[in-house]
Amino acid sequence: MAVNKKIAFIGAGAMAEAMISGLIANKLASPEQIIATNRMNTKRLLELQRKYEIKISASAADAVREAEIIILAMKPKDAEDALHSIRDAIHKQHLVISVLAGISTDHISTLLHTDAPVIRAMPNTSAAIGYSATGLAAGKYAEEQHVKRAEELFNCIGTTTCLKEESLHAVTGLAGSGPAYVYYLVEAMQQAASSLNLSETEARDLIAQTLLGAAHMLKMSGEHPRLLRQKVTSPGGTTEAGIQMLDHFKVKEAIESCVKRAAQRSEELGSMYTPPSAEGIV
Repeated sequence: MAVNKKIAFIGAGAMAEAMISGLIANKLASPEQIIATNRMNTKRLLELQRKYEIKISASAADAVREAEIIILAMKPKDAEDALHSIRDAIHKQHLVISVLAGISTDHISTLLHTDAPVIRAMPNTSAAIGYSATGLAAGKYAEEQHVKRAEELFNCIGTTTCLKEESLHAVTGLAGSGPAYVYYLVEAMQQAASSLNLSETEARDLIAQTLLGAAHMLKMSGEHPRLLRQKVTSPGGTTEAGIQMLDHFKVKEAIESCVKRAAQRSEELGSMYTPPSAEGIV
């Protein structure tokens, strides 16, 4: 179902492009409904305009006045200045959706000086091809209708999971950063394949299909990953030999530490960009 609202992206980086690409490709929004702006990179805006035929603006406030859904996609360090620049253009009928790691809905409301509904979303870059895993959390001024709108928006570029806002740090460490972990694994598998005399193309095709099949099996079977792993691992076989090396190098512990550290970093960013006194509407 198409969203019959104009959408303004405040920030034009990789996540904004992933969402713009997904929205247009999945026909949730037309290029004419999307307007993008950023702090100073006109070249980047022109690139997005040429690629997706969207509207662009040099003024974030003007973009907000033209739209009904506002997506905050700037870098967290730029959030305070950006929100100050648009707060006079924000009104209660706007739906503000933030994809900023670590910055709370309360702090966003404080900086905007408004009780407009704010929803935090943590998508990942797979949004560009319609396969994002997105965590959603509603701020105190957001009602069910706003959550439904956000779900509609992000379901068209993947799946959504609604949770409490304090859980978004974990979502950031797991799903937000997760694609990078998978690509890191693929890098290692490709290097191993190269040393075993497979070409890059051969390895890439085999690895991609293997990951795709495993992901579908995990999702469709409903079985615990441990059981699925055991089904592949015959005693004394090749898989067991490989798993033994993973255990030897403590790969499971490394992955667990990786996700936890990313979640911790999300918390650190939140405290860095949210002053302790930032509570309620100023």
